[in-house]
Amino acid sequence: MSHLAAAVTIRPMMLADLDRVTAIAQSLKEAPQWPRGAYVAMLDPEGRPRRIVLVAETTGSGVVAFVVASLIPPQAELETITVAAESQRHGLARQLYSALVSELKNSHVTEVQLEVRASNQPALALYRSLGLQQTGCRPRYYAEPEEDALLLQVSID
Repeated sequence: MSHLAAAVTIRPMMLADLDRVTAIAQSLKEAPQWPRGAYVAMLDPEGRPRRIVLVAETTGSGVVAFVVASLIPPQAELETITVAAESQRHGLARQLYSALVSELKNSHVTEVQLEVRASNQPALALYRSLGLQQTGCRPRYYAEPEEDALLLQVSID
């Protein structure tokens, strides 16, 4: 584990984090390009589906990563794990996922599902190392460029 990963605080996302979160997402072509209003809606505790939205924050850099999962117990959909380019390859995605799983268990979730671009090899390697298995494929699911989505899932106990 790197020094960066050891100095990380993971906490719920707040409205004050949105400028940084949207800037991180906009800087990465692989990240979902959701409008600011979508993030605001994700933070609404009365929103449906309910979401868990966490950020990873470092002392020197502030928010450097975030994770979003929607809950429909006993399942959850991992919508994104996004890490700022300069903070990648330091274990942050793994730390965020671990914190997310703890929250999911508290919400009576027993299965995590996600979809990922077939060409996103770094994400696929991470997800497979976390125990997710491919369960299907959605041909031509993504646009610009057109690409298949691989469906993955894992049981959490």
